[in-house]
Amino acid sequence: MEIKPVTAQHLPEYAEVIRQSFTTVAREFGFTRENCPGHTSFITDETLRSKYKPGYYPFGSFVDEKIVGFAALQNLGNGVFEMSDVAILPTYRHLKYGKALLDFCKMQVVALSGQKIEISIIEDNTRVKNWYAANGFVHTGTKRYASVPFLVGHMEWITSTER
Repeated sequence: MEIKPVTAQHLPEYAEVIRQSFTTVAREFGFTRENCPGHTSFITDETLRSKYKPGYYPFGSFVDEKIVGFAALQNLGNGVFEMSDVAILPTYRHLKYGKALLDFCKMQVVALSGQKIEISIIEDNTRVKNWYAANGFVHTGTKRYASVPFLVGHMEWITSTER
C-alpha cells in the first residue's frame, strides 16, 4: 500500500471510494437521501471538487495503483487542521490501511507545522469513536446540527510538540 496526494484528476475514483465506504455507515444507522441528504455516503463529485482551495490536502491509499482509501486535511489556520472524509473500501478494512492513513495524516500535520487535528464523527458510532481514541484522539464534546439527524461528536489529536 502506498499513500500519496491525489488531485482533482483522481476525483471520480476517490469520490466512489468515499461513497462506498460511508454506505456501510448509512446502512448501519438507517440514513437515506431523504432523512440525511448531507451524509458523506451521498457526497457528490461537485461537493468534493469545491473543497479544492489553498490549504486543502487530499490523500489516497493505493494498492496496485487502485485507490482503496482516502482522507483529507484542511488547514483551518493557527496550527489547526480538520481531517475529513476518512474512508477505506469495505473489502480493504481490517488490514491496517486505515491506521496507516491516519498515521500518514498525523505526520503531514507535523510536517506542515500544525499542532492539532480536529475531526467530527457520529457520536453514537462507538466503534469509530473507540478507534480514534485508541489512536490518540480525545473526545472534546458534542453538538447537534439541524442538517443531520444525529448528534455529532468532536475529537482532536494534539501533536507531541504541543503536549
